[in-house]
Formats: sequence, structure tokens, C-alpha cells
Amino acid sequence: MRRHLHTGVRAVLPTAAALAAAMGVGRFVYTPILPLMTAQAGLTAQVAGHLATANYVGYLGGAVATTMSPRLARSAVACRVALVGIVVSLSAMAATVDVFAWLTLRTAAGFASAVVFVVAVNTLLERLPEKVGWGFGGVGAGIAVSAAAVLALPTESWRTAWWVAAGLAAMLGAAGWWVRPQRVPATAATARAQVHHAGTARFALLFAGYTLEGIGYIIAGTFLVAAVAQHSPGALGNSVWLVVGVAVIPSAGLWARLGGRLGRPAVLTGALALQAAGIGLACQGSSAASLLGALLFGGTFIGVSTLAMAEGRLLGTRGAVALLTVGYSVGQIVGPLLVAPLLGGGYRPALGVSALIVSLAALAIAAVWILGRQPRVRLIQARRRTVPGEFVDDRPHGRSVFAGPPHE
Repeated sequence: MRRHLHTGVRAVLPTAAALAAAMGVGRFVYTPILPLMTAQAGLTAQVAGHLATANYVGYLGGAVATTMSPRLARSAVACRVALVGIVVSLSAMAATVDVFAWLTLRTAAGFASAVVFVVAVNTLLERLPEKVGWGFGGVGAGIAVSAAAVLALPTESWRTAWWVAAGLAAMLGAAGWWVRPQRVPATAATARAQVHHAGTARFALLFAGYTLEGIGYIIAGTFLVAAVAQHSPGALGNSVWLVVGVAVIPSAGLWARLGGRLGRPAVLTGALALQAAGIGLACQGSSAASLLGALLFGGTFIGVSTLAMAEGRLLGTRGAVALLTVGYSVGQIVGPLLVAPLLGGGYRPALGVSALIVSLAALAIAAVWILGRQPRVRLIQARRRTVPGEFVDDRPHGRSVFAGPPHE
């Protein structure tokens, strides 16, 4: 038992650290630094949106690259190169005030983040699927640590904030250097391809819902701190992203456990509904509502990714992690562009749109849940017993669960 636990920790910690460096710091540190850049570097709301979009374009590029190249999606070397690229791009943000250079650097950071994300998640799903939620907790740890570091700066300098972020990414990246993806035997890939058709309709709905989540969540993820700071300056505005990060840390593991007990589509629908409520609360203006909204947002958005990735793999679609990441990335590009015309009147209208879109995502996932309860879908699932890493639980809820490392 102790040996198994030690092996599990050794496998989870590097992937959690890599996700913390790439996502928690590399992608999301821009959110707490944005108010500093607005106040000190003359960054307008429109340019802020463009910088966010550049990061999402890069993320889409990385997701597409891993979709086109399964080898890249499981490459330890690519993961390490991407971690180094993230550190370099973060430190270079402080070395210039040229908008074009910032756009280029955020695009590069986005590409590298997507590569690390896909490699790390595939590693978790293939080696320790039962621990994937705790691996995702690394994203929250990265968010919380970077938010606390920015908040604790003795002098509120946007340049110093970027340098600190680069240092954090370097330390976390060093811990994540030993991510070891698993090679997939050709026979396993062939077996999964034979059941690909069974979950096509449900995967299409899952893809649609997760893409909508990409649109809605990224609007809140980009402008939440600025929206709260605009109406509640001082400690509340500066600490709200720290609340988000702290809420993220245990959330993925808890949502994964709930999904294993109650069924992922049902739990995923509930998580999206709570997220929409949290975003709606965050734009109300009061301190209590803002903190509760940040808690609900942080407590759900990584859990949503955890549940969606696991469900996509279970539906039998090859390359599900990379495909879902592509849809999510497209949504992240659309989100800031969609609300850009509203930013002239402040950030709160954008959060209202975000809450509405996440609600639509919940409806799409509810359809996945309903379809999964149909007798014919259960019969198709029962025929999947030969798929490596899966079996069907024949109790009344009729859901599939992981029995071992899944393979694409």
C-alpha cells in the first residue's frame, strides 16, 4: 500500500507542478497583473482584451498541434521545451512596453501552455486516472501562489510582477521537468477506434458545451479582478484572484470523486450551473457577493475541465483531450472579442454575458446526461467491455467507469 501511494505521489506531483507553471502562472498570472498594467503602463481595456486574445490564439495553436501530432501530445521533450518557453516569455514581458512585442510573447506563452496541458493531462489519464483531479489541483496552486506573490509585492510595479511570475514558473517548471507520458500500444488504439461511433452524438454535445464554457469562463477569468477592483478598490479587488486560486486547489479532486459516484454528465451540469451563479454574483458590486462569486468560480472551472476530459475519453473518441482543448481554445478567442464592445462601460456587463453563456453550456451538458440515460445508449455502453481500461457498471445509473489506464 505504501509503495503504491509513493508511486502515485511521484506520478502526480510532476504533472501538478507542470500544470501549475503552465496554466496557474503562465496563463492566469495576467489576470492579477492586469490592474497594475492598466494603472502604471497605460494599458487600455481594448489592448488588455487584445493581449488576452493573443494568449488564446497561441493556446489554440498548441491544441491544434497536439491534435495533429499524437506523438507531440505525449512528448516529454516537448513538455520541457514548452516549460522553458513559458519562463522566457514571462520575463520578457517586463523588458518592453511595445504592444506588438507583448502580443507576440502572450501568443508564445499560450502555445506553450497548451502543449504542457495536453501532455500533462494525457499522462494523468493514462497512468493514474483515479488521481487526475488532484493533478489538476496544480492549476489552482499556481493561481494562488502567483496571486499571493503579486499581492505581496512591496512596490506595486507591473515589471516586478512579471519577473516574480517568471521566477515562480521556473521553480514549478523544474519540479514538473520529470513528467513521463506513457506510450500507447497500437492494439489499444485500434480497439478504441472500433467503439468510436458509439459516443459520437454525446461527444458532439460535450464538445459544444465545453466550447461554450471556454467562451464564458474566459471572460470571467480575464476580467473578474478588474471588474471587482473597479467597484471595490483596495484589499478586496487585489485579493479576489487569490480566493479563486485557493478554491481551485481541492476542487478538481472533489468534483472528480463526485463524478465517479453520481456520473460525470450530471455532476458536470451542476458544476456549470454553480459557475454561472458565481459569475453572476461577482458582478453585483457588493463585497460579500464578490467573494462568494470568486469562491464559486474558482471552485468549479478546473473541476469542469477535469470532468469533461475524463468523459470525453470515456465516450471512445480518439484524441478527445486534444479535441476538447481545441474547442475550449476557440471559445477563449471568441469570448474577449464578443464582449469587447461592452468594455467601454466597465467590466460588469461582460461578466453578465459570461454568466449567460456558461448557463447555455450547462444546458448542452444536461443533454449529454439525458442521452446517456436512454436505454439504447446503455446497451451500446454495455458492448464496450473489450475497450482497454473501461468496464460498465450495471447498477441502475448505468454509467461507464475507469478500471485502469485508458488508452487512445
